Amino acid sequence: MKKLFSILAMTGLFVVSANMVNAKTIAASTVSNLSTTVTATAVMLQDEAPAEAEKGFTQVLKEMFITGGAGFMGIVLLCLILGLAVAIERIIYLNMASTNTGKLKQQVEDALASGGVEAAKEVCRNTKGPVASIYYQGLDRAGESVESAEKAVVSYGGVQMGQLEKNVSWLSLFIAIAPMLGFMGTVIGMIQAFQKIAAVGNLSASLIAGDIQVALLTTVFGLITAIILQIFYNYIIAKIDSIVNDMEDSSISLIDMLVDHKK
Repeated sequence: MKKLFSILAMTGLFVVSANMVNAKTIAASTVSNLSTTVTATAVMLQDEAPAEAEKGFTQVLKEMFITGGAGFMGIVLLCLILGLAVAIERIIYLNMASTNTGKLKQQVEDALASGGVEAAKEVCRNTKGPVASIYYQGLDRAGESVESAEKAVVSYGGVQMGQLEKNVSWLSLFIAIAPMLGFMGTVIGMIQAFQKIAAVGNLSASLIAGDIQVALLTTVFGLITAIILQIFYNYIIAKIDSIVNDMEDSSISLIDMLVDHKK
């Protein structure tokens, strides 16, 4: 009887041990499969992430522009393009108009001392910029009197200032009308939204969401256009002020040089 009990006990222990081994094997297999699934999912997400990242700012901007509608968005874009064209043209012109006034003043002064007025005029002819042009006009009237030279310098200085400020008023116009067009698009979008509400008879977010989105996008693009052009406008105005200050200082220096030359 004891032997039979021992045999049964050993058999039961063997069965329990086998079941535990099988359970561990199944658990390990399950963990392995789960790990493989997680890894594969992570790889798929990594592959999809660049596709989403490739959308980029330009693509998002393009989609927003299309969503906003070609009507007002196209006009705002035209304001941006024309404003940038004017700004770039003015920046190029102003950079070309900038001269080293200290060096020019010294060259004119040396030419007056060594070769007279004609030599100084030749220096001005070979130098670009409004300051050199003002010097030339003053020297051209130097044979008459210092007063005539001073009047010529003042008059031609006004002409050169007008050349520096040419087309800047168009840039300020685009800065003003771009946000106005955006606000107009917003108002029209809100009117369309309320018309739909009045036609249906109840307020539904899905019904007016598209019109409100279009309205807000036109305002955003109008403000972005105005901000970009305003930065260029402020730079151009600062550049013009700097050149005008050089012109005024150089005019005073030229009159002093002519007075000394007359003595």
